[in-house]
Amino acid sequence: MASALSRVLAVLRTAAVAAALILPAAVATGPVLAQDAAAQGVAQGIPGAPEVVAQDVVAQDQDGGGADSPAAGTPGPANRLFVQALQLIRQADNTYDVAEESRLLKEADKLFNEIVTKYPDSPLAVQLVTNQFVGDFDFYEFRSRIRALVCNDALNSLCFLHRIGEMLPPVETPITAARWDWLSLAVAYQQLGDPGRAKEIMAPFVSAVRRGGVADSSGQDLFVARALSLMGQTSLALDITRQINDCSTRIYNLADIAKAASWRGDAALTNALADEAKGYASSHNCSWELGLVAQTLLRAGKEAQARTLFLNTVETQFSKFKETRGDCCPPELAVAAADIGEPKLALGLLSTVQDENPWTIPAVLGRLAKRGETTMAVAYAEQVADIDTRGEAYAELIDAAMKRGEPAVANDLMNRLNKLADDSAGRRPGLLAQRAKAEKAFYNDDRWRRTFQQAINAAEKASNFVRRDIGAPLLAALVRIETGLPMLD
Repeated sequence: MASALSRVLAVLRTAAVAAALILPAAVATGPVLAQDAAAQGVAQGIPGAPEVVAQDVVAQDQDGGGADSPAAGTPGPANRLFVQALQLIRQADNTYDVAEESRLLKEADKLFNEIVTKYPDSPLAVQLVTNQFVGDFDFYEFRSRIRALVCNDALNSLCFLHRIGEMLPPVETPITAARWDWLSLAVAYQQLGDPGRAKEIMAPFVSAVRRGGVADSSGQDLFVARALSLMGQTSLALDITRQINDCSTRIYNLADIAKAASWRGDAALTNALADEAKGYASSHNCSWELGLVAQTLLRAGKEAQARTLFLNTVETQFSKFKETRGDCCPPELAVAAADIGEPKLALGLLSTVQDENPWTIPAVLGRLAKRGETTMAVAYAEQVADIDTRGEAYAELIDAAMKRGEPAVANDLMNRLNKLADDSAGRRPGLLAQRAKAEKAFYNDDRWRRTFQQAINAAEKASNFVRRDIGAPLLAALVRIETGLPMLD
């Protein structure tokens, strides 16, 4: 009933706007065609058609220019294209054929774009570009409808992105706060084949950073450089990063840009950025971030330098901890220990940082499993209290087991992950996303798509609190599934 009512209302709105525009456009070609348009409007049941024509004929007689005259208002060609687009939308509203509806709406969208590109001086073009109403026609709603066409195939990844984007809290303007969820969405669109949408999302964030109005006292750049590095915009990411004088943000960015470069196979850039991060840390006395530097050196193939820096850093941090009894160690040291191959030290460091930094649990355990420390990693994962974090750890362990050629181990872990998901009765979207990620690694086919669809369904039904925070984890899982590469830690 609701669907039928919405279709009727859409038709009425489209018809009303068409009545206001089809007839003035016809006047531009002469009184005879205007009268024909009036007859067509009456025949089609367009409200007010005769009255509108009568008024426009009088206007034409008075100024002699018709709709193409500046004195007559909107230029005729733009009007005609707009009316044609509305007629196509009305036809789309009246069909139950999904393919035909999609074709008609896309044709209408082309006509709107033609108005903007061919007649940019027309009032209609201004209204469309600024998402204003034209009569009762809501162009912003129409654009949303166009984007939603990707969900005609409900299991494709662009549909998943569209649905996740619809859940994200809107970006407040002016932009002054970090929004990793929206930046993750931009990265996902870039990597999954829609760079136009990615740029549309990224542009206001890049502009905010360039204006210099978003850096807080610690030099944050709102994660913009990190996102740009994942989108292949290395030069711009480095330009932003090198203007930051805060140890944490500067080195995090350099490490992440180097990570993205290594994924692309750019060994020279990875090596140069590792040296740059090490040099900056040394010259600016950056101690808390040395775990990141060690990881970057290791990624660049400088294992001896990485190990020496790591061991010296661990010794220094433990000495400070004994003296001050403050925070023991930065979480990145635990990850670095796993990367370098110090499993006992890695788990020891992990136990001290995991409460404040739960992301370290799957990061460390996955790295240990890839190095063959599967038994130790699985035993640790079993003790993790948080269900979602344990599920993510299982997914990382399954991926590691498959890459090491241990399907029996992966199967056992898959059973554990399935039990966690089944026990939650489909109410944990993050856990379902990790299950989908594990299914991709284990089966290497498309059955993960149903599970990921269930994850989004669960998120849409969840509380506002869950919906607010679930976007970035869902996007990270989807990018990992589709590309084989993680979103940044």
